[in-house]
Amino acid sequence: MATSTVNAPASGTQVELRRGDQHAVAVTVGGGLRRYAVGDWDILDGSAADELNTDARGQLLVPWPNRLRDGAYSVDGTDHQLPLTEPAAHNAIHGLARWLTWEIAERDDERVLLRCRIAAQAGYPWTVEVTAEHRLDDDGLTVTTTGRNLAATPCPYGAGAHPYLTVGTAMIDEAVLGAPGASRLLTDDRGLPTGREPVDGTPYDFRQARPIGELALDTGYGDLVRREDGTAAVTLATPDGARAVELWVDGRHRHLMLFTGDALPDPSRRRRSLGVEPMTCPPNALATGEDVAMLAPGEQLSVSWGLRVLRA
Repeated sequence: MATSTVNAPASGTQVELRRGDQHAVAVTVGGGLRRYAVGDWDILDGSAADELNTDARGQLLVPWPNRLRDGAYSVDGTDHQLPLTEPAAHNAIHGLARWLTWEIAERDDERVLLRCRIAAQAGYPWTVEVTAEHRLDDDGLTVTTTGRNLAATPCPYGAGAHPYLTVGTAMIDEAVLGAPGASRLLTDDRGLPTGREPVDGTPYDFRQARPIGELALDTGYGDLVRREDGTAAVTLATPDGARAVELWVDGRHRHLMLFTGDALPDPSRRRRSLGVEPMTCPPNALATGEDVAMLAPGEQLSVSWGLRVLRA
């Protein structure tokens, strides 16, 4: 009979990937990334192997990203109630796969494919298989998440991720941010959307890169400015521009959250890195239906984002 490992790391099995001077660590608890470094630069403000994940660091957010008001939504006239995983704000937050144990389906030195199955359950009565491919190549790191509906009826599905980026500045205030959002979400005190407005002429416009300064960001962006290949990108750089990284998203990621961490429970974590959250749908999307994919039985949705060093 198989036995379980005693004193297993809180983040599960550590899957190390290497290519040249790139080093990534994916983990089987939550299927996300604990570390991504190039040379001596830790680009992700992650967590230790045996540290209980806090603040969703590096986690994958499926089958919905961000917050859902009161954990409640309806599909085809049937009401569903999810557990309130952000109880203080009475929200359900960041999906159902963050604490599942993912299996290693395929692996080599530069790539790993992790897989989990979200079982049909109270509040989400569909079975969804999710894979997450973490891959290093000469261009950097690419993460591709695929959700496939194994249920007999259509299911609502969205995806996101929650990396925190740093260029090594002591505080994120000093970093120079470029972000593609032409509009931003207006939110209430529960972090839920109440409307949106253009960023033109506001402190939230980072389409031309500039220092973050003292601005507090916990801000959703839409109407992303796209490049010719359909991708959009957030850039973060040191004040002198000597070190710079971009987080790019594919065309199916229609929304971004930027988070300076001012309200994090641990004061030592506040404003030391920037949460950049690619999302296929905005907050509260299961309730509103905005940009939610309704996957037919057997249908799947694959989305990609990645990290690319511009200057090191």
